[in-house]
Amino acid sequence: MDSLLPLAARAGALLKSRGETIAVAESSAGGLVSAALLAVPGASAYFLGGTVVYTRKAREELLAIPPERLDGVPPSTEAYAAMMAEGIRLRLGTVWGLGETGATGPTGNRYGYAAGHACLGVAGPVARSLTVETGHGDRIVNMREFGARLLGLLVEALEAAP
Repeated sequence: MDSLLPLAARAGALLKSRGETIAVAESSAGGLVSAALLAVPGASAYFLGGTVVYTRKAREELLAIPPERLDGVPPSTEAYAAMMAEGIRLRLGTVWGLGETGATGPTGNRYGYAAGHACLGVAGPVARSLTVETGHGDRIVNMREFGARLLGLLVEALEAAP
């Protein structure tokens, strides 16, 4: 968690200074991004909610993304992460949304991606996406890496936003 906290503090400061809000839809990071953002004092000024979307049913119910919207959008891709980010942003009515999907390990996922593969998405005034490949199957290390990279992507988007 220590690697996530400085990034979460920077993101929180930027969100507070702009008077903007955020919501998070995580999968492989398992809630670490939400936890890091909530660890920042004053998080209630910007954090509206988060969810761990680990199943199809969760995606449909929590993000309101039905199967037909996924036509041509494979899971564990940047397009899917962007869809998650936009889904949670719209669902909670925030300025910013984060999405994360991947395979933490120790093995790959059922979609053919190796352990250590994640796709990250930021939706909002500036959209960003990123694919991460850690090259190993250490589940805990990958969860932390995915979370830190998503928070870094958020900071990058916030700093680029008008």
